[in-house]
Amino acid sequence: TMRLTILISCLLASASAFTKPQLSGVRNIQSPAVNNRNRIVVSSSNENEAALGEKMNGYTVKQRLREEVESPFRKVRLAFFGISAFSALTALYFSALVAIKANIGGYADVPPLDEALVQVAINSGGALGFGLLAAREIKVGQGNLERISKGGLLARLVVEPAAEEASKRTLKDYRRISRVIVAAGGAEYIRSLSMSLCSDQLADENTLPAALAGVDVMIVPVLLDENFNVVETKSAWRSATPGENDRNFESTRADEVICFPSVLSMWQEYIDSDVKTAQGQGFDVLSKGITITVKKNGRILRRATGLPPFGDMVGMMEVADGSKFGMPGDSEKYGGP
Repeated sequence: TMRLTILISCLLASASAFTKPQLSGVRNIQSPAVNNRNRIVVSSSNENEAALGEKMNGYTVKQRLREEVESPFRKVRLAFFGISAFSALTALYFSALVAIKANIGGYADVPPLDEALVQVAINSGGALGFGLLAAREIKVGQGNLERISKGGLLARLVVEPAAEEASKRTLKDYRRISRVIVAAGGAEYIRSLSMSLCSDQLADENTLPAALAGVDVMIVPVLLDENFNVVETKSAWRSATPGENDRNFESTRADEVICFPSVLSMWQEYIDSDVKTAQGQGFDVLSKGITITVKKNGRILRRATGLPPFGDMVGMMEVADGSKFGMPGDSEKYGGP
């Protein structure tokens, strides 16, 4: 009996050794290594975004990468033209020494002066030509960076839809949805723009807002003061005074196609160069105004002066920036292949 009891005790001890211990009151907790790994991934993503957003000589890394994607062989051409210009300058140095020796005379190992001058002319032309080509590549690259940088700023511009209880949005939010027309000018220009959309100026009723909404056009009026600074526009739009030919004026009449600029400092930064360009071309920006038409894909369709030609836009916008040309994927709405 004693032996049997000892044998059973040994068997029970062996069985318990292979049983997984159960701890009461302990829940399944995720491994700290997994949590640390998740934190590392999120931290790495944030660090990458921050690195891409760092500015270097006025442009972010992301903008420079995009410029390289758009012009993948520009740096190759720049390197080729630069090396060729350097080689031509080196050859010019030695050919100039030979020409000087030929002119002085008394050297047996130099060619005649005429041949030496021909070599000098060839090397000078090569150095000048390749140098100009290299400079052109640098200028083109700089222009591309400026365009990309301004396009990024355009996408970040903040607007406030005129419709009540509408939240602020950026112009990037309107991509694939609307074509945006930025109309900037002085107080009288904004008043004329308001009258053209919010009053009956012809014999029949003004249906421009509905027609513009039908072709996905959104208008952003931008008021400039006498110093060409962007100022608050909404109050000027709402308080516009109708003239003799402006019947049934109602400032909210075109709210479905109107957005007002917000965060004016960003608008000032963006529109400043366009104002200076128009002034340099002799245009009166305050009275005539400038318009910037942005396609659905976020690119600039055109820049012009004066009030937007709304009638022409309603009729031809689908041709200039439609489902077949500007933004693919809208066939269900506009028809076409």
